[in-house]
Amino acid sequence: MIRRLGEGTWTDHWKPSRRPLLVVPIGSCEQHGPHLPLDTDTRIAQALAASLIKNFDSGELLLTPPLGISASAEHASFPGTLSIGAAVFEQVVIELVRSADWAAGIVLVNGHGGNRVPVERAVRLLQNEQRRVLSWWPHIPDGDAHAGQAETSMMLAISPELVRMQAAEPGRMEPVEELIEEMRAHGVGAVSPNGVLGDPRRATASHGRSLLTRLSIDLLAAVDEWWE
Repeated sequence: MIRRLGEGTWTDHWKPSRRPLLVVPIGSCEQHGPHLPLDTDTRIAQALAASLIKNFDSGELLLTPPLGISASAEHASFPGTLSIGAAVFEQVVIELVRSADWAAGIVLVNGHGGNRVPVERAVRLLQNEQRRVLSWWPHIPDGDAHAGQAETSMMLAISPELVRMQAAEPGRMEPVEELIEEMRAHGVGAVSPNGVLGDPRRATASHGRSLLTRLSIDLLAAVDEWWE
């Protein structure tokens, strides 16, 4: 059973002898090509966070509402994208964690690559304040960068009704390392007019389930090591 923070009352969480760990899914509201919904990163982060809660047996975990609008400036040229910028998002993470002194610790499950730097900077500051906080980011070896086979496969496993495979089309296929400087300077739209980095046409729900299983195992191992 997944306990959700927002569904309880404050008295449910006033147990000094057994303080919960909070699991915070972090996503984005940004373009993911013509075939995936804007909240793709958020849905993937929520699925991985839910899996962690189901499988973690070293304490009580609570799933918080997601942070679904974050740092997505690189996608600003696409309609639908919302972003509060890296500096503001970093401060949001800092203040959120500071506000949760009643919890035993916080796990930040980040589903959006553009959040990595602000989240990691926030976590370093918070850890220097002696707060128990862990950030985790899904690493997919040889995975494509954005709205390609990997993300599309995971969305076919999580929310197939929202995936428009008939609209799926390839974007830039080069390794993201070769595109990163131009993207930082001019945004994703400058390197890929359809917003895709990779080829989503190869996506399958089976591959998505396999990726989610592997990432769930990685997340659980990271939290177990951090919490022991």
